[in-house]
Parts: sequence; structure tokens; C-alpha cells
Amino acid sequence: QRDTREVVAIKCVSKRSLNRVSVENLLTEIEILKTIRHPHIVELKDFQWDSDHIYLIMEFCAGGDLSRFIRMRRILPEKVARIFLQQLACALKFLHDHNISHLDLKPQNILLSAPENPQLKLADFGFAQHMSPWDEKHVLRGSPLYMAPEMVCRQQYDARVDLWSVGVILYEALFGRPPFASRSFAELEEKIRSDRAVELPSRPLLSPECRDLLGQLLERDPMKRISFEHFFAHPFVDMEHVPGPESLCKATDLVVEAVKKDQEGDASAALSLYCKALEYFVPALHYESDARRKEAIRAKVGQYISRAEELKALVTSSSKSLLQQGNPARALLKEMAKDKPRLCTALEMASAAIAKEEEGKDDGDTLELYQQSLGELLLLLAAEPAGRRRELLHAEVSASRGTAAWPPWHGFEGTFLSLHQIQNLMARAEYLKDQMKMREAQSMGKEALAEPVRSSESPS
Repeated sequence: QRDTREVVAIKCVSKRSLNRVSVENLLTEIEILKTIRHPHIVELKDFQWDSDHIYLIMEFCAGGDLSRFIRMRRILPEKVARIFLQQLACALKFLHDHNISHLDLKPQNILLSAPENPQLKLADFGFAQHMSPWDEKHVLRGSPLYMAPEMVCRQQYDARVDLWSVGVILYEALFGRPPFASRSFAELEEKIRSDRAVELPSRPLLSPECRDLLGQLLERDPMKRISFEHFFAHPFVDMEHVPGPESLCKATDLVVEAVKKDQEGDASAALSLYCKALEYFVPALHYESDARRKEAIRAKVGQYISRAEELKALVTSSSKSLLQQGNPARALLKEMAKDKPRLCTALEMASAAIAKEEEGKDDGDTLELYQQSLGELLLLLAAEPAGRRRELLHAEVSASRGTAAWPPWHGFEGTFLSLHQIQNLMARAEYLKDQMKMREAQSMGKEALAEPVRSSESPS
């Protein structure tokens, strides 16, 4: 632009090439883009026309598109794909709140703002529609590789088609190709019309949260597909920790609290707060564009990681002494449960979880054992008649429930064993959760100290 010397992108559309449908698409794009502003949606700055052309003056994105970014690297690491997914989710949340569906989501329509520290920008709204989740359409729109099966099969569809497309984009980013990659349209159509569930390759290894989200996004039946609300709330999307201007403020507030607890000698609380702070420092580093400020944040993160590791040693020493105390009430409960095979099995699972924990295997498998045993114990507790065994069973459930992050169970608050026994098992639970959270937060913090991803680098 001459008045500001700002670099812009100009989309030139020949009037002679326009038919009725393309005119509608162009008007839709102008109507939507001129009324919305979002950090992860390409901005329409102005539009003009002359006798031969219509000109859309748009924000310039120097990093190319996501398709090229993936192609240069073949596959993206899960942590990089997750950052882009979070940004795409932010754009979709904004559109969803305004009842707008894109209807043509694909890597070619997702631009990157710059060669270094690229920000995702959603573009090309020619097929977009003002559509609520319950609005249904019959018109075929979008690119077949990324289109939901209900669109290709010319069935009724609604806003959930965008969620399928998100799944295809995430799949391509992680595995290097879309799930229905084909050599011909006939082959593609056959794959899309199939009733078989979309299979996820075993390599590369992905986190359980990532695989779970992919499976829910790539559900052929739109009625079984993940909803927008559950998508935005999914732990892999984790919109609470999306990089933004507030990330550093939240991290700093948590560090202030951590330092206070540290000075008071509460190592466990300080450790937990440092871990929570790291979860915000990582997106703060991704968001910060100023090199000097970014380096200052990196230095602080390094200091907090070092202090967290020191606190971890203190907490580990204290918690292991609690783990060695055991629970004599559990042995009594096992003896009283000999005539109840299901109860014996559930107690064995709980004991196995505790044994794994005492061996230092404080991981997701241990947590899963707690959850499986609790599921059975809660059912048995509901059917157990009043008596000593019910009291012991209730204490077992109450203590272990904290470990597995189980939802509150109402109706059995009347009976407890000694407060010491419950605190003992609760300490066991907190130790397990803190260790897992600590490792994850430290890993995130150390990864954030590495060099930023560049959109122009060659594949490794």
C-alpha cells in the first residue's frame, strides 16, 4: 500500500472468468472477510475493481502454505503439529461462535505468516457459509481429499464436515499423506464410500491423546464424530495453553506463588506451581517475536527448571517414605473378601498399581490400573451391605480415588477408616500425579529452549 509501504497480497479475479457460482463464492468471501478480524484468519484489508478485474487486497503471508511446509519435511513432529492444530482450533472457535463454516479446509488454504516462528492463518473463504451445527446442506463443496464422506456421498451435511477436514489435515501432518491418498478419483471415491474405520499407522509413535483425537475426528458417521464443544475441550487441543499475549502473565503469576511457597518451605506446593508455570512459559516463548525478550524468557525458564529439579528430589525423598508405610487395612479387606471373586480381582489390581508405583513405575499404566480397579470397587461398594467390610471397602475407594482423578462419588460419605490411613493413600496419589506432571512440564520446558521451527528450512 502506497500510504503505509505495507506489503500486501492482491488476489486478482478476471470478470470475464466469472460465472454465477464463482460470483457467489467471491461475494461470500468478501462478505465474510470484511466483517471478521482474528489473529489466525487472513485479513481482507480492502477490495477494489476496474472494468476488467476485481482486486482483493489481503494480508501478506511470507511463509507459504501448510501443504508446502509439510511436503518439505515429509512429516511433522507431534509437538509442531499440535501448535498448528491449536492455532487452527482458535480460528475455528471464532468462526463457530459466529455460525460460520469454512467447508473447504485443506493445507493449501492454511497460510503461514512468516519463515520464522510462523503463525497459522486460515484463508480462502469462497465456500464458507453462515451455518449453525443443525443447518443441513446438499451442495457439493470443497476438495475431495479433505471432504467428509457425507459430502462426497451427496448426503445431508452440517458444520461437522469441518471437523472431519481438521482430522485429515492433522493426519497428513503426522503421517505425511492424507488417509485416502489415491492415484485416481475412482479409487478415492471408493475409499471415501467404504464403511471401514480409518486406520492410524503404528509409526511414528503418537501420544494417546493425539490418537484419541484423530479417531474421533475421522469418524465416518457425523452423528458419532466429535462435537465442536468436545473438540475445543479435548486435552490434545488444550486451548488453555494456546500461545497468546496472556501466556506470559499467567506464567509469571504462578511463579510468584511458587517462589512464595518455596520460601515458606512447602516444597510440594512450590513444585506443583513451577510445573504449572512451565505449561504457560512454553506457549509464551512460541508467542514472543522479539528476540531479546524471547532470550530473557528462555533464561528464566532454565532457572525455574533447575529449581524444580531440586524440589523434585526433596519431594521424592519425602513421598517415598510415605510409600513404604503400607496399609494394614487393605490386607484385612482382602482376607474378608475371599468369598467375593470380583472384589478380590479389583483389590489385586489396586495392589498391583501400588506395587508398580513403589517400584518407581509412576506412569500412565499405573494410573490405568487404579482406574480399572476403582471402576469395579465403586460398583461393589454400591451393592455392599452395611458392616465392617463395607467400611474397609469405602476407605479403599476413597483413598485410591485421588490417584486416578476419579469423579466425585456421592452417597457413601458416612464411613471412613482413620484419617492417617486415608492421608497415607492420598499422599500416594499426589506423589504419582506430581511425578507425571513434573516430567511432562520439564520436558515441555526443555523443548522450548531449543531453536524455533523455521518454515523455510530443508527437511531433516
